[in-house]
Amino acid sequence: MPPKKGKNNLPDPLQEGIILTDTQKRKWRLGPMIAYGGFGLVYLASPYLDVPVENNAVYVIKVEYLENGPLFSELKFYQRAAKQEHIKKWMQLKQLTFLGVPVFLGSGQVKHLGKSYRFMVMERLGEDVQTIFERQERKFNKETVLHIGIQVLDALEYIHENEYVHGDIKAANLLLDYKNSHEVYLADYGLAYRYCPSGNHKEYQENPKRGHNGTMEFTSIDAHKGVAPSRRGDLETLGYCMLQWICGSLPWERNLKHPEAVQAAKTKLLDELPDSVTRWAPAGENCGEIVRFLKNVSNLRYDEKPEYEILRKILLNGLEQKGICYKETLDLTSVQTSLNECTIHHRKAHLLMPTLKQVKGQESQLENKEFFNLRKATAQMKSSQIQDKPELVRLNKFTQASMDYVKSLPWTDSCSSFQNVEENCRENGITYSAVHRPERVQSLTSCYICCPSQIGMHRKLFQYIVAIVVLVVLIMLSLYFL
Repeated sequence: MPPKKGKNNLPDPLQEGIILTDTQKRKWRLGPMIAYGGFGLVYLASPYLDVPVENNAVYVIKVEYLENGPLFSELKFYQRAAKQEHIKKWMQLKQLTFLGVPVFLGSGQVKHLGKSYRFMVMERLGEDVQTIFERQERKFNKETVLHIGIQVLDALEYIHENEYVHGDIKAANLLLDYKNSHEVYLADYGLAYRYCPSGNHKEYQENPKRGHNGTMEFTSIDAHKGVAPSRRGDLETLGYCMLQWICGSLPWERNLKHPEAVQAAKTKLLDELPDSVTRWAPAGENCGEIVRFLKNVSNLRYDEKPEYEILRKILLNGLEQKGICYKETLDLTSVQTSLNECTIHHRKAHLLMPTLKQVKGQESQLENKEFFNLRKATAQMKSSQIQDKPELVRLNKFTQASMDYVKSLPWTDSCSSFQNVEENCRENGITYSAVHRPERVQSLTSCYICCPSQIGMHRKLFQYIVAIVVLVVLIMLSLYFL
């Protein structure tokens, strides 16, 4: 029975370790909460009932109050349109090796401390694209943008053919696979809308009272007018996302508090294609694929079926012009360096926490930002000003903590297997050794993989860091006693 319309409240947390039984009589042990957002909570989960749920669990449970609506809407989408047998048949029909629709495993209801909850069991996903976008200083290269666009387009074609539209496409709702970071899932169907029930498309009808709903940066022009979501609206939103990823921002981002101005700017952008995008694109950046994509979508009627294959071909041609094959592995979290011929570090999120600030760079990995700030500030002071002994003690303690952390890293000359990257290893023809230490430091909840030839490089890095630390401490002591 659907929930009553009204105010949605964030539920009280459930007790870790309780056992939930879904409608198929399968039992799940609830682990720690790893995320919250909107009106629901997300917990790790496991089918092994006798042992605590570990941090590397591959299942999650989404929870909300029974009277809330978003999870109910999402649940109905998965039950009607995203059954695994239907997805597999679609992939065979379209000759796809991957489709970015999350795996739904079950659902149920539970009472806890006098309150009723609805829950949904899913396969765990990894880091969201928005976090990566921010970490890479709000800019993706064109190859990355086109790869993501193709995968999202494939997912949209499937859900559109099953009578639903997503209604809220944005980077925060695009999540990497927990094990394969080159696979992108379109998640969060709390606003999914059945635009074509029983094959009958909803009629175009503007409703000013419902206008400007959704995420303002990417809301379609139809949504600005209060029109019910449609296939062209989803695709228009995807076009805005790709434009932002490749340009770093959108022309209307400074006016988000003024919905009418945003609507006018979007209308102008589509009316003045291709010049509007050409003017907005960074110098030297060719956004021709985005222009053709948006032009095709803007010409669609409200109830018209999009030419998905033509849209897909537009994005594929952009890759082919750069000599890139779409089948190649794309790792959004990879960082290439020139330290060694085979130096490719893969970083994967260890927890599904959209609010978690990801670290980058070796200094962040050692959590020594505070140390370097102290070193810089102290170096700028005159020797006569250095009289605060507690500050020196603080520096020494932090220095020792950094050294202890570096020493604790497991340096090894042999390679060990790592279940999350075995496929990546084989694809690259490289044997990797893995270091998994999420418990070392709270902010370091990632898995770091390096090839064996980097072991010597890590030893050198360790020696270099120790030398710098010792040198700085000596300088500080000298200045202090002068």
